[in-house]
Amino acid sequence: MERVKLYYRQGRREQRGVGLYAREFMAAHPLLPCEEEGRLGDPMLRDNWLERVFAWRRWQELNRQRLTPRALVDFHTRHKLALMAHGPQHYRELGQLVAGAGKGPIRPLADAYIEKFMAALQVRATVKRHTNVLHHLMGYLKQHLDGDDKQELLELIDAYRLGRVPRIVPVTLLNHHFRRFPHDYVANQTYLHMCPEELKLRSYY
Repeated sequence: MERVKLYYRQGRREQRGVGLYAREFMAAHPLLPCEEEGRLGDPMLRDNWLERVFAWRRWQELNRQRLTPRALVDFHTRHKLALMAHGPQHYRELGQLVAGAGKGPIRPLADAYIEKFMAALQVRATVKRHTNVLHHLMGYLKQHLDGDDKQELLELIDAYRLGRVPRIVPVTLLNHHFRRFPHDYVANQTYLHMCPEELKLRSYY
């Protein structure tokens, strides 16, 4: 979208930039996740784009229902771990916004929230931040796992940190343990199930 050949009216090429249709479309839908098809060959970019697509879909579903302060808080709570992977600044700012739910009209607050939320997801999640989230998730299992299970999980998280295995490996083991030892907060998090399982997005990095 941003690498389209642009031409003067006389036909001489001026530069590369955003095409006319794409510019108008993105101006009309500024929060809609958009990405160039050619760039989606990069697994990390594709993963980030699809994460935003499914988050946007969840937001649209929320808006089709009755948007309430409680519903906004629930939406934020479900995405807390995903937001942590994208950076602490947006995570804190969104938490402060949600803290004001119920103190005034919900629509202006919701509009401000989703603008910051989509901007937060656009920030590239890093291996270091993902590793922190994986350790955070493991904390909910510490009272249930024996020494061998803990060691196995720690080793896989560290292997991911070092680039030896993709993130889907520790995520799959975490999901296995949470099926054995369910936790309500974790079960509602989008982080372990950001998009349909058949896409297998997290196997790429």
